[in-house]
Amino acid sequence: MTTATLGAGFLLASPRLARASEDQSLVDAARITVDRFAADGQFSDMRRQLAKAKGVFVVPQLLKASFIIGGEGGSGLLMARTGTGWSEPAIYTMGAGSIGLQIGGEASEVMLLLMNDKAVDAILRNEFKLGADATVAAGPVGMGIEAATTTHLGADILSYSKSKGLAAGVAVEGAVITARHSRNTAYYGRQAHPRNILYDHAVSNPGTSALRQALSAAEGR
Repeated sequence: MTTATLGAGFLLASPRLARASEDQSLVDAARITVDRFAADGQFSDMRRQLAKAKGVFVVPQLLKASFIIGGEGGSGLLMARTGTGWSEPAIYTMGAGSIGLQIGGEASEVMLLLMNDKAVDAILRNEFKLGADATVAAGPVGMGIEAATTTHLGADILSYSKSKGLAAGVAVEGAVITARHSRNTAYYGRQAHPRNILYDHAVSNPGTSALRQALSAAEGR
């Protein structure tokens, strides 16, 4: 009976362990994305704005496939600036759809800088639509400081992306960002609302340390 009980417990735990491992891969990929943006000279404005941001949403791989009907989707991490530095990340998904004459495929890395508390709070309320619940502006790439400061005045969120593939550009306005509560539970080992993850130190995972350090380092470059 004891052996059977242990075996049943292991089978129940295995999917949770597999999910936690997959989500650690997402955290590791997000750290690589932050490092890539920080090392790219075209994104000097992003680094300046990151130092002012109240939060950040990192999508290591936003996939877009289109043939007449197109769609985008990917998993991302929401983090907030706190009194002790960057918070633990909460796991979300980002998705959008479009219809039109389009053929192509694209994989992109995306960083959304949340420039005020309004933007962070809007995402934390649960399902959030970019452009409807907060204003979004494309962060300038390869531009001087003077040009950069006039292109996104008043924007709640600044969007930066690096793309590869056949389709050109990444349009994030209209995309929906939704919390993945079950994935957060699997990664941290117990339930916690994203607000509690970001601000209340309700949970932690040592696997996030490199990502939080990468964000802090990116601000100083």
